[in-house]
Amino acid sequence: MRGLTYLIVVGVVLIYVFPLLFLVNTAFKRPDEFVRDPGAVAHGVALQNFVDAWSRGGFGNLIVNSLVYAVVSAGIAVILSVLIAFPVARGYVRFSRTVGVLFALALFLPNSIVSQFQLMLQLGLYDTRIGFILISTAGLGIGPLLIVGYLRTLPRELDEAAAMDGCGYFRYIWSFVLPLCRPVLTTVFILQAIGVWNDIIGPTIYLSSPQLQTVAQGLLSFYGQNGNNQWALLAAATLMIAAPLIVLYIVFQRFFVAGATNGALR
Repeated sequence: MRGLTYLIVVGVVLIYVFPLLFLVNTAFKRPDEFVRDPGAVAHGVALQNFVDAWSRGGFGNLIVNSLVYAVVSAGIAVILSVLIAFPVARGYVRFSRTVGVLFALALFLPNSIVSQFQLMLQLGLYDTRIGFILISTAGLGIGPLLIVGYLRTLPRELDEAAAMDGCGYFRYIWSFVLPLCRPVLTTVFILQAIGVWNDIIGPTIYLSSPQLQTVAQGLLSFYGQNGNNQWALLAAATLMIAAPLIVLYIVFQRFFVAGATNGALR
């Protein structure tokens, strides 16, 4: 039975890893080598693909834009999620259990894109960095739900002890809640950053200036220009864009797994 379990796990891992390996293999091939045999293992490392893709796609400015959007939006989303989740988890607001259920139901509700677009126009935030950051932060997603579950694992005696010592509400959150919730906060930050980094619909709707566009838009445009015959360059561009997210996950993998499991299953 254990052998069958291991076999299933290995099969699932291969399903997820094989596309990434194929992408890496294609990115390291010379264009003529890919045309001759797309499935063969690359002979050598064609780093020129990355240089050409970087220069043709203009990904330098796009990556900076996406980093600003992702980091700022994820940081604000983490702070808002904590401020929303803490009173709900502790039962400091009425109908806290109902509010917790609403967090879960909100994940399945569609975005009111038309209303958001009109609001952005009326506020003068259309085609601005601050406008896109705010609209990206508005979708907190699963963050409050994960933090509520994680906070319920912390003893309420901490709240009482802090109150007896004269610790204020926001000081308690900053000094105690944030450090104790570091794993789940890291998880929420990563999920929010990945969502903003990979978003293609939001930038297409709310950003029209080329200097404000994101890597997702840049990759889509690059595909339109080179997707017919330059698959090695397209693979190199895709790998360059995915690399920051892969590195982010590898660095914070321990916190990510701990935060997701402890926060989602409580």
